[in-house]
Amino acid sequence: MRRLPSLKRKGKGKPNGKKPPTEEKKHYLDAEYTKVRVVDFDLKELVVLPREIDLNEWLACNTTTFFNLINLQYSTISEFCTGDTCPAMTACNTTYFWYDEKGKKTKCTAPQYVDFVMSSVQKLVTDEDIFPTKYGKEFPNTFDSLVKKICRYLFHVLAHIYWSHYKETVAMDLHGHLNTLYTHFVVFIREFNLMDPKETSIMDDLTEALCTPLPPQPQNHVTER
Repeated sequence: MRRLPSLKRKGKGKPNGKKPPTEEKKHYLDAEYTKVRVVDFDLKELVVLPREIDLNEWLACNTTTFFNLINLQYSTISEFCTGDTCPAMTACNTTYFWYDEKGKKTKCTAPQYVDFVMSSVQKLVTDEDIFPTKYGKEFPNTFDSLVKKICRYLFHVLAHIYWSHYKETVAMDLHGHLNTLYTHFVVFIREFNLMDPKETSIMDDLTEALCTPLPPQPQNHVTER
């Protein structure tokens, strides 16, 4: 599926002489694509904290799972995400910058940004002092803030896939998997307030489309003979 070129409008621009930018069509919002999922049940059932499970254990388990799934989803389009095709880490009209451990701000290509994300998250989720797996070992006091940081990074990756690589995802018939993963992730971060709504607002139109229950499928009443 080809991305439509931006159309230039004729006529007068703004008083300052600049023409208003034309927003590129978001093909991932087309109904023919948003209705495609790989599951047909309420994903909220998968994220609600079970009574017998510790909150931090539940957050750790789900965060690690989402890291692996989003890393896998990105790998399906990684060959199309290069320094030439994606010179900046963008999603909609937003450009994401990488901040290192010292707080230094760096503008980098999308593949570099994703590599930074996956490397740093991998380091966190495999650190026994942060994501303990041994019985009796407690989670650090900073665990909640670290989970929020991880979720913010993973959201950036998902948003970039939709914005810059949706046509490749559709071509490989993987948009149903992407839609389901995105919906599951958004339901999870909403359930535990892991991201500020302002941080996810750039994808609110997609979130609304995907988190709205699908209409029931018509029943086939044809009787086989």
